[in-house]
Amino acid sequence: MAPRQVLVTRPEPGSEETAARLRARGLAPVLAPALVLEARPFAAPRAQAILITSRAAARALRPAPLPLLAVGDASAKAAREAGFTDVTAAAGTATDLARLAAERLRPEAGPLLLAVGEGYALDLAADLRARGFRVTRRIAYHAAPALTLPEASRAALSAGGITSILFHSPRSAACAITLLQAAGHAAALAGMEAFAISQRVADAAAAAIAPLSFRAVHVAARPSEDALLALLPGGAAEPAPPGAS
Repeated sequence: MAPRQVLVTRPEPGSEETAARLRARGLAPVLAPALVLEARPFAAPRAQAILITSRAAARALRPAPLPLLAVGDASAKAAREAGFTDVTAAAGTATDLARLAAERLRPEAGPLLLAVGEGYALDLAADLRARGFRVTRRIAYHAAPALTLPEASRAALSAGGITSILFHSPRSAACAITLLQAAGHAAALAGMEAFAISQRVADAAAAAIAPLSFRAVHVAARPSEDALLALLPGGAAEPAPPGAS
């Protein structure tokens, strides 16, 4: 039996990373990145700490000798790989990140540098300011909607074999659905099961596909890719790392 095909809408380089994890589970990823990311370098202003809400932001920053608070484990890992040494991860949501900042930092110690994508994290900035912090928001990257589908995904969609679609963010969900509908695949979308990393992402996908709906919508128990991929049926669990018990 052919492996279950899963449409991956996450932008690169995360899209290929997710694809590798799907292959390890015995599933067949089909890549259709909904967004194209472009780093926007900037001169970092004075701050007591840096806050990021995505791996894309971590990859766009130059290492600095400041504490860095990341929204979750994946963005924290990306920050360490980028050269940051004092990195702490929140539990996965913007609210968790604001709570972590309130626990670890003091408003009187100086402003916070919030490095984000263009149009992102406005609610987080407002939450931090409501907690008494001064916030300097800087655009670390721009995310533009993809204009075309990759040839492999067009062929797979036309063949009708894709049964599942993954959504990692509200904006990528909306852009993916718009892109797929414009390419003539609205009916194929309605026949898929949607897997969303959070309820907010699931709501964005449902609003974008309306008045149609997905065959089913599944929401991860927590906002992490581990929890998202655990929802997928039809594939073996990823092999444990060497030495794991």
